[in-house]
Amino acid sequence: MPSRLADKLAAARQRRFVGRATEQALFQSALAAPELPFQLLYIFGPGGVGKTTLLNSFESACEQAEVTHIRIDARNVEPSPDTLVGALRLTLNLSPADPPLPEVLACSARSVILIDTCENLAPLDTWLRDVFLPDLPETTLTVLASRHPPAPAWQADPGWQTLIRTIPLRNLSPDEGRDYLLRRSVPAEQHAPVLSFTHGHPLALSLVADVLDQRPGQPFQPEDAPNVVKMLLEQFVQKAPGLAHRAALEACALVRLLTESLLAEMLAAPDAHELFDWLRSLSFIESGPQGLFPHDLAREALVADVRWRNPDWYTELHKRARNYYTARLAQTTGLDQQRHLSDLIFLHRDNPVVRPVFEWQASGSLLVEAARAEDEPAIVAMTREHEGAEAERLAAHWLKRQPRGALVVRDADRQIAGWLMMVSLPQTNADDWAIDPGTRAAHDYVRQYAPLRPNETATFFRFWMARETHQAVSPVQSLLFVSIVRHYLTTPGLAFTLIPCAEADFWLPVFTYADLHRLTEADFEIEGRRYGVYGHDWRAVPPGAWLALLAEREVGGGTPAAAPVAAESLIVLSESEFADAVREALRDFTRPDVLLNNPLTRSRLVMERAGGADRAAILQGLLREAGQALQASPRDAKLYRALHHTYLQPAVTQEQAAELLDLPFSTYRRHLKSGLTRVAEILWAQEIGGTVNGLSG
Repeated sequence: MPSRLADKLAAARQRRFVGRATEQALFQSALAAPELPFQLLYIFGPGGVGKTTLLNSFESACEQAEVTHIRIDARNVEPSPDTLVGALRLTLNLSPADPPLPEVLACSARSVILIDTCENLAPLDTWLRDVFLPDLPETTLTVLASRHPPAPAWQADPGWQTLIRTIPLRNLSPDEGRDYLLRRSVPAEQHAPVLSFTHGHPLALSLVADVLDQRPGQPFQPEDAPNVVKMLLEQFVQKAPGLAHRAALEACALVRLLTESLLAEMLAAPDAHELFDWLRSLSFIESGPQGLFPHDLAREALVADVRWRNPDWYTELHKRARNYYTARLAQTTGLDQQRHLSDLIFLHRDNPVVRPVFEWQASGSLLVEAARAEDEPAIVAMTREHEGAEAERLAAHWLKRQPRGALVVRDADRQIAGWLMMVSLPQTNADDWAIDPGTRAAHDYVRQYAPLRPNETATFFRFWMARETHQAVSPVQSLLFVSIVRHYLTTPGLAFTLIPCAEADFWLPVFTYADLHRLTEADFEIEGRRYGVYGHDWRAVPPGAWLALLAEREVGGGTPAAAPVAAESLIVLSESEFADAVREALRDFTRPDVLLNNPLTRSRLVMERAGGADRAAILQGLLREAGQALQASPRDAKLYRALHHTYLQPAVTQEQAAELLDLPFSTYRRHLKSGLTRVAEILWAQEIGGTVNGLSG
């Protein structure tokens, strides 16, 4: 007798079935038990996660064990008691004259009822719990599969508490996902991008494998497969009630955690309460203590869809969320500020340069705080393990020299999972430089290439590592980077930062994205291991301009956008260089074409005022204002007059200027020199006295 088509279909399904070993073992042990350990197995999970496939496996197990079983899909059943019971009877080929279903099932030593898509039976929930299931024989195991978890009434019932087993069905693990892709003959080089997009979601894996079958040799890009994204969205979203609801979904997908106030900001809706409540009701939206977030694949599918369908709206949503977080950063401190900073960085997750080097789900169980004295043994042991005995000695040195610069990351058990050492270079001395080659190299670089001015500081992130993974990509590393960015934004007078890397080439793409420049002159070696150093001059690109630059790159492709012209051309002058430039500018005051070449036209003093205006004119105005300020003091007024007749409204010669002032030439020259010094002092105070950072720690 030829085999049935059903057998062929079952064999094909089994060949592609991966994972779910725990769920299968639980079901098979229940089948084999002399007495059922539970009466109801309730499986729930979002659309496409594999509930139906798992029920197929359960059905095969019943067939192999020769157990009586009934399988129905509630999509095809009217949600009424009579219709449901009729569908179950029909599956067993029972006629109206046959005994009631419980009596039929009682004839078997073991029986199983499998009901799929139980979310469609929500109106029957009370009847199932209180009438139908209690009437079944105790030898019958019922399996319900739904998109939604069981209603609270199941857990509130003392009887059902002991008779129900609940399984939240999750995505396949990375190993299981790779196993599936191998079974589908997907090339190994495609596994990483496919798993990154699907997060192990079974339906997504299947759809992407189908796409790759149709496009052999082409790399998978979600934006290039809109039909795949559309099918996934249908599984998750089905049909949103209106355009506002769809926009709310898209907003939720773009941000790390969605609050009602953030939703109102992103949709420009004063009252977002109804939309927020609707999002909470969706099966693929989870609620956390700080807001809502979607199932990973739902997030991926929604983002890929909106980027492909409406890129302008995608960019606008990013902008609104970024503005919200930036405002909150300026209004908060401590853990709240750290959380908003994490939210802001999360907006960069879709950029292909940033995505591979951040663990975006990291921060829930981790906490960053100042190191304590009792943390030193764990810190130095960690440092020795990853960087050697000499690094251990240096870590102990800096913990004693600058203890306030040490941060630790603690895990859920309050154990140290990583640490960061922020060395303030102006507070180092010759003894430190002799002891630590890394700090010496950082200090020498700043002194030679970016000398600090009064009220400025520079930070060398001397050590940064995770306990388990050193400087590799990890949740701890990601949180350390958040702490480093927070230091950028909240440290008064921060002029320069340097960060050493054990694997400098690995970090080049993302550090270039973040406008950190490779400083080979600051590289150093410890115990034969070379560390490459990256740095940023915050006087050349201040935090505000830096955030604007990253905003441009946020929704871009893999190649970083060019830095703003103002940031590229800004020059950082030492105090003596600045004073020389002031003297030169006064000499060229009446020649704007020449004045435009003065270094001061590219100083922060001028650039922050220029915008699109004439920088030579801006500089003329600053020089005139500084000179006129001298008139406020009777002692300095004479200095102003010397400047006025020499540079601002110049006489033909300095001798004529002295005559106009009725002064001996030597006295005139003394007044002029003192006036030049005072104007340089006034402008220098403005140059270094501006607020480098707009945020407080």
